[in-house]
Amino acid sequence: MRQAIARAVIGLVTAFATVGTVGAQTPPTRTPRTVTRPPSAPPATARAASALPVDGAKIYSATCTACHQATGRGLGNQFPPLAGSDWVTGSEDRLIRIILHGVIGEIEVEGEMFTGAMPTWGPTFKDEELAAVASYVRRSWGNKAQPISTATVTRVRLQYASRTKPWTAAELRKQ
Repeated sequence: MRQAIARAVIGLVTAFATVGTVGAQTPPTRTPRTVTRPPSAPPATARAASALPVDGAKIYSATCTACHQATGRGLGNQFPPLAGSDWVTGSEDRLIRIILHGVIGEIEVEGEMFTGAMPTWGPTFKDEELAAVASYVRRSWGNKAQPISTATVTRVRLQYASRTKPWTAAELRKQ
């Protein structure tokens, strides 16, 4: 019995050692099965990702908290509060323009003057993301404004597509 096992082991070792050499037998290979799907159907992962709502709180946390703080109360005399601010809870279009193009110069918020500059986020955010973060700030920290739709963001982005500089408070109040 031991001799039979030894011959079988030697046979296996020899077979593996000669794979790929001339005259050697190669083990059969499996052909991977492919699943075809109609060209119009996106992959399952793409469908799942597109079905997930955009999280405005995560966007705010990643891009806005350094200046406006997690509490929405702002920082010093440079970065104004978003909590209780008419700049946030008032005109949807105005808030979208602020996020798209930024603000520069003095701005009065809740009776206090702030002199910081807000960067432009238009090139960074897709319309869905901008709508999500704007809606988040309009409904957080006691703010009770209505959410902003992606369609509204798209309309405002197109309306001011030629703008290349940040807004001033005076410009924002006029429109």
